[in-house]
Amino acid sequence: MGSATTLARASTTAALDAATGVDLGVAGDLFAAARAIGGSSQLGSALADSAAAPGARAKVVTDVFGAVLSPVSVGLLSAVVQQRWSRPADLIEAIEETAVRAAAIAQPEADVEGDLFRFSRAVAENGDLELALGSRMGDESAKGELVTRLLDGRAAASSTLIASSLVQQSRDRRVRTLLQWAMRLVAEQRGRAVATVVSATPLSDAQVERLRAALAARYGTEVALNTRIDPTVLGGLRVQIADDVIDASISTRLADLRQRLAG
Repeated sequence: MGSATTLARASTTAALDAATGVDLGVAGDLFAAARAIGGSSQLGSALADSAAAPGARAKVVTDVFGAVLSPVSVGLLSAVVQQRWSRPADLIEAIEETAVRAAAIAQPEADVEGDLFRFSRAVAENGDLELALGSRMGDESAKGELVTRLLDGRAAASSTLIASSLVQQSRDRRVRTLLQWAMRLVAEQRGRAVATVVSATPLSDAQVERLRAALAARYGTEVALNTRIDPTVLGGLRVQIADDVIDASISTRLADLRQRLAG
């Protein structure tokens, strides 16, 4: 990520945090705008043109989206396009990021990270589903409708909106990668980290709470746990937070021992 994009991302997040009236309608508007901009090279170039004045780029937003998006949505979209982005693709991603964060704000009590994690696991375990959602062929809106049907009654409205929107504009990103990216954004917006915990058998509620407390103390932030059962770890735990992996599984210890014995 370029330095210009890093600064722009921080400014955009600050604009969202300062906004009022952010609801799921706003999040949906922003996702729709990202698809519209991504589908029009002319519009994308105009909004990402760093040679144009920020006010001029904001006027394009008003002219194109003012009659179809809510005032809150137009204001947030204008805040995004007025920033300086390193690449045009970064602008579209920034709009999507703002949409994901808006969805998290709209339903603060919803277990969005957990919903997205469970759906990511479902995709990972079903090759046909992953192929259907990740294929470059087929109607993009149909992919969104498929996700909506699959999550109906099983996930919060904010989680469903995020997942169904992202699959409609993957831009050569794998579905699971998109879902993991969204999980991190939601956690960041809520001021916590997300840990994926792999164990051979289900953890008790007491074990989950002890692990949560230990990780919170280690990382200095609240931690949301997503647990996964994998008998191949044999025992112990494997924990991943972002790029940090804590592997205390028996399978890894045995593999290390075999390597040492092999010389």
